[in-house]
Amino acid sequence: MEKTKIVEIRNVNKLYDENHVVKDLSLDVYAGEFLTLLGSSGCGKTTTLRMIAGFEQPTDGLILVEGENVADKEPYERNVNTVFQSYALFPHMTVFDNIAYGLKMKRVKKKEIHDRVMEMLELVQLGGFEKRYPSQLSGGQKQRVAIARALINNPKVLLLDEPLGALDLKLRKQMQLELKRLQKKLNITFIYVTHDQEEALSMSDRIAVMHGGVLEQVAVPLEIYESPASKFVATFIGETNLFEGRVVKIEGNSVSVMVESGMVTALGEGFSEGELVSISVRPERMNYSVTPVEGFTIEAKVREQVYVGSVIKAIVELGNGNEVKLERLAGQALPMDGTVYLYWGENDAKLLRTPDNEFFQAVENIQMC
Repeated sequence: MEKTKIVEIRNVNKLYDENHVVKDLSLDVYAGEFLTLLGSSGCGKTTTLRMIAGFEQPTDGLILVEGENVADKEPYERNVNTVFQSYALFPHMTVFDNIAYGLKMKRVKKKEIHDRVMEMLELVQLGGFEKRYPSQLSGGQKQRVAIARALINNPKVLLLDEPLGALDLKLRKQMQLELKRLQKKLNITFIYVTHDQEEALSMSDRIAVMHGGVLEQVAVPLEIYESPASKFVATFIGETNLFEGRVVKIEGNSVSVMVESGMVTALGEGFSEGELVSISVRPERMNYSVTPVEGFTIEAKVREQVYVGSVIKAIVELGNGNEVKLERLAGQALPMDGTVYLYWGENDAKLLRTPDNEFFQAVENIQMC
């Protein structure tokens, strides 16, 4: 069954004078999904959200909501609502009046307003709080009020700009579960902005990773983690070990790569001999042996092991001084004396093209002249 596109972003650019904040962005958001815009500060994720909301206008490109170009529509005319990190509650109004504000502006009948507000209070688990003021609420309760105020207008899309950023860790994790529960129960499309990788992985149906105004990858959380599309995604999402090297041999889809510390093997298609590549291996996928392994010649010394609950985090040092991280279950400690040989299953490494390829090639050409 074909998914329904509810938000379509087509070749959108946003410039502030010479600052190119969003670069040729194209992205489809589907009805009923939880999509997260993920990236570090300044990557363009919040600007993208604000353009969908109508608080910013694209320099060029199109934004469509339910198939309609919203370029000429004011924020209140778009069928979207926004929840901010700062809550933006009216301090002089009760919880009831804060939630009811949008309906009162639309001149909805009092009886309907009362019924819908009370329904929303139960939905966000704030029944009995309707007469309190924002100053009498905790941070988590304020955020629930802000969410209820946004949801009561029945928007097709709810935009959330780092809504949990001001909460402490325990409360933030609790609110993550509540937001996901709400989204599934109401079947409303959520577009969520965060820089927290764990938050994105645990809450999202899909994640759109942005870097420097460019959309690096859009995929389900498992694919983002297991099959990153670029070096940035590999290093930004979770921990990884990154090896830089040159392809020296290709047999089918098995690629042998010479890295600074030795020879390794990984699976990949479309690569050519002599090409410069990067290899990403997650710590939990990194293996070791006390004897050499065919296809791998990386030697290392174990420098440190730390017990973290049920997991051992180990650091080994290569001959060039670089460090590699491994993770093992408790009781599977690495030998602290002697040499270990690092290797991985061919499916446990991600072979990536490096955008630095042309630069390194130019340097080598100069050296060879």
